[in-house]
Amino acid sequence: MELIWNYMRKNYKVILAAVALSATLWSFIPKSKGVDPEKDRVLIDLITLVIEKGHYDPARMDDEFSKKVYNNYIDALDPSKRFFVQGDIDEFKRYETEIDDIIRNRDLSFFNLTFERVQKRMQEAKVIYKGFSEKAFDFNTDETINVDSEKNVFAKNYSELKNRWREQIKLSILASIVDKQKIETDKAKNDPKYVQKTFEQLEKESRESTIKSLNEYFDFISDLDKQNWFEVFINAFVTQYDPHTFYFAPEEKEKFDISMSGKLEGIGARLQKKNDMTEISELISGGPAWRSKELEQGDLIIKVAQGNSEPVEVVGMRLDDVVKKVKGPKGTEVRLTVKKVDGSIKVISLKRDIVEIEETYAKSSTVEKNGVKYGVIYLPKFYIDFNDDNGRDAAKDIASEIEKLKKSGVQGIVMDLRDNGGGSLKTVVDMVGLFIKEGPVVQVKSAAGKKEVYYDHNSKVQWDGPLVVLQNNFSASASEIFAAAIQDYKRGIIIGSKQSYGKGTVQNVFDLDQLVKENNFGSFGSLKITMQKFYRINGGSTQLEGVSSDIVIPDRYSYIKIGERDVDNAMPWDKIDPATYQPASSIINFENIVFNSKKRIAENPQFKLIDENAKWINDRKEDNVVSLNLDKFKAEQAKIEESTKKFKAITSYSNQLKFQSLPDEIEQIKKDTVLGRKRQDWHETMSKDAYVDEALNVLADLKKKTNIDAPKLTALKTNKKMVKS
Repeated sequence: MELIWNYMRKNYKVILAAVALSATLWSFIPKSKGVDPEKDRVLIDLITLVIEKGHYDPARMDDEFSKKVYNNYIDALDPSKRFFVQGDIDEFKRYETEIDDIIRNRDLSFFNLTFERVQKRMQEAKVIYKGFSEKAFDFNTDETINVDSEKNVFAKNYSELKNRWREQIKLSILASIVDKQKIETDKAKNDPKYVQKTFEQLEKESRESTIKSLNEYFDFISDLDKQNWFEVFINAFVTQYDPHTFYFAPEEKEKFDISMSGKLEGIGARLQKKNDMTEISELISGGPAWRSKELEQGDLIIKVAQGNSEPVEVVGMRLDDVVKKVKGPKGTEVRLTVKKVDGSIKVISLKRDIVEIEETYAKSSTVEKNGVKYGVIYLPKFYIDFNDDNGRDAAKDIASEIEKLKKSGVQGIVMDLRDNGGGSLKTVVDMVGLFIKEGPVVQVKSAAGKKEVYYDHNSKVQWDGPLVVLQNNFSASASEIFAAAIQDYKRGIIIGSKQSYGKGTVQNVFDLDQLVKENNFGSFGSLKITMQKFYRINGGSTQLEGVSSDIVIPDRYSYIKIGERDVDNAMPWDKIDPATYQPASSIINFENIVFNSKKRIAENPQFKLIDENAKWINDRKEDNVVSLNLDKFKAEQAKIEESTKKFKAITSYSNQLKFQSLPDEIEQIKKDTVLGRKRQDWHETMSKDAYVDEALNVLADLKKKTNIDAPKLTALKTNKKMVKS
């Protein structure tokens, strides 16, 4: 989620003022309707102007910039390298360093060339794959396929391209056969009279379903018009400025507005492209995917099926098309075939539902450990309603939850910001203010170099007791502002992943129609543009580096490069002068607490297993060559399943803790069974959460407030590397 600034309208007006004179260029646009290349040219001008005037650090459009746009665009057109041949690439290559001139001259020739070529190659691909529909494949031959498209080059010619399609189709059929064989074996075990299908029957069924999936995929492709492909070109251009600057076509802006309303109909999962795959990037709290506990961040969707229908392969499919297949009316079933983070393949059935905004609000629970009561507050995002002063506000809600927890007699609070993608600046400033007397919270720098410091001016402290902030790799933006401020003030201890996501930039959504008078083309859509960077009060940026945890706990992504630093064109880290602030110095035994926690983590079997699993995942990330021989394929899959058996114990862990709703929520649950089920699911999830357990251990150490003794201090000084790792 992008950081939403309380002064958004002010910045919006700044851009409008900056481009007002230039925008008069389009006061007399020719009247025309439908698809018109002139509209595309005007769109290029509008976007270029807004970026030049409003972007925080607009890149220089030169030959190097052109190469990046070119590579991004070709990869977006053919990510799996199953359409273009090397001859096409050689022809396109002459435009590689000319994109800057193409943009300046409003030249559509390169786009038109690639659009016409991709249409032609897709028609040829239809002929290729349909040619494999009648004859059975031979799975006794010894051949392999590299499923990592980044490791492949474009086919030299049509013959090589045809063979690439053959291998891909063969792999799809082979995987389906093996799945069906397992189902047949299970049926025979449950029913001795059951007559299993022959290999020939299963091969035919698998081949037919694979071809059917391809037919449906190309049906989706054929629904795309030229304007859809032009949007691909535009975003290949604008995302080179930074990964968060993005163009929304009019219909995409409508989807964006719907998503901002807080009510979604589907499975409750956010999807993103990962090369030619679709990745689960986030599970929405309370949604069907979250409740099922079967999907997780990082899972890759391979196929999608509606109810009992045959699954459709979505590898290489556009993200929008995958989303259309996954979404659907409440109560309908969708079956996802996913590749888990550990490499295993699993079919997950979900009933679609209304995912309500209520589950994006703050919630809290109490828990007792060793006779001491603690509170846990979970905040999925920093929400606020800018149009209603009396609307829901995360800071107000957190203050309310703290008061309830205080009345319940808690002796420490865990603020759980894992997977929190950010939100409102005003909210995070107010929320930090609940834990400090007063002072600066975050610094903001604009493109012009102007620096502003945002303060908490309220001297009231809502909670001055022990505080732990729980974060992970997906805690971003406003979450990082909160964690950084708590860390800089030494007000609490940050525990979790080695570092947070690393997004230290600010975006505004700009309506391009505001720049056009007498527009007869229809809407031009919107541009989400990076306008500012924020910095912690110690002067350091959270960009790329994120917020480093005081206590690092192993997770599944410990050895994998993930977050903003995994994006090639992310903006750089830098720092500015620190703000003037006074640390709270409320943690008198910080080093001792860190030492004790690291010792517990090192000795904890659950964390040892998680760390071993993370290493195994890292070791296998380059293992992308798959056998197309039936026996070898089965052996490979069996080896993976055998290797992952011991890691299944991770999901069966229990911390033996019992979490309870607060009294007012218990009363609500009596009237709302759905809320009761949601809270029960949340409490059960926390009872299996080793991270929450360790956070409570840290709270217990914070509560003791004992000074570190001389022997341990000596040990710490001689083991600084271990303590600070």
